[in-house]
Amino acid sequence: MPSEFHTTRRVAFSDTDMAGIVHFSRFFVFMEAAEHAFLRTLGTSVSTAWNGNKIGWPRLEATCTYLSPAVFEDVLDIHLKVIRKGTKSLTYRFEFSRGETPIAHGKLSVVCCICNPGEKIRSIPIPDFIADQIREATT
Repeated sequence: MPSEFHTTRRVAFSDTDMAGIVHFSRFFVFMEAAEHAFLRTLGTSVSTAWNGNKIGWPRLEATCTYLSPAVFEDVLDIHLKVIRKGTKSLTYRFEFSRGETPIAHGKLSVVCCICNPGEKIRSIPIPDFIADQIREATT
């Protein structure tokens, strides 16, 4: 059962601001893309069908602390760690680095919900086919 996931991302020109560094908001996009890739490795998605319902993962909290600039063409290592696994929610910690240089770290808390069109969104326990594949990191 995974509690961690690694991926990389090359900084695109469109990720940078007028100063030539990655715009702060792009790190939230990078975190979300890493989360999507993590869930795909489990055979699911941030939007999936289950028991005739559409399951989604609305955000409860998203933060990012910036340590060092990243620029166009940098290859960032993104390390996702499940730091909390609740009955209905997950909290991820993200570490961004370029080689040995720490770039940023962030946190994303999400809740498992039924998100059927035309219905009120409601939280549910994480279905077993997902929950059974994820464990909370120990460190």
